[in-house]
Amino acid sequence: MEKTELMAQIKEEVISLTSSPLCQERIKNGVFPVIGEGDHNASIMFIGEAPGRNEAATGRPFCGAAGRILNELLESAGIERSSVYITNIVKDRPPENRDPLPEEIEEYAPFLDRQIAIIQPTILATLGRFSMEYVMSRYGLAEKLAPISSLHGKVFKGVAPHGPVQVIPLYHPAVVIYGASKKDTLKEDFCVLKKLADIR
Repeated sequence: MEKTELMAQIKEEVISLTSSPLCQERIKNGVFPVIGEGDHNASIMFIGEAPGRNEAATGRPFCGAAGRILNELLESAGIERSSVYITNIVKDRPPENRDPLPEEIEEYAPFLDRQIAIIQPTILATLGRFSMEYVMSRYGLAEKLAPISSLHGKVFKGVAPHGPVQVIPLYHPAVVIYGASKKDTLKEDFCVLKKLADIR
């Protein structure tokens, strides 16, 4: 099957998911799951944590305030948003934008694993500590785990089913909303990401 068909199949499965309380919440509120968007042949895949209010309302990842910051960061590094793939571990919005629970990550993570297997990126850029912890644990880097304040902007070599993958933990763009001083840090980290993409 073509990549587009395989990704569409994942979308249908998430829409049909009934075992997750978050899915029931989505149906009750008349909003959408957020599967992801971007280039299905991207070398860089951004992985956030879970959709927010704007994302659930539109079905698009990073389209609210954090999305505007992400767009600015991509532009500052000379990376076209259309050239990357952006998704989250959890595909439905947790109530009140709370952190995703371990059981929610466990429920939705297999969909992310399949997205990674389909797209076969060489770089996984995690946005926030939950995606950092999942991706590093999943791809052979569990022993390297530490607080994101220590790991952001560093590059780790992991192994995915499709081959070697470089993982770069990044702060979630939303941190800038609560502390503008983090923007410079994020811009520096995105420059590392750009160099990594150029020399891969």
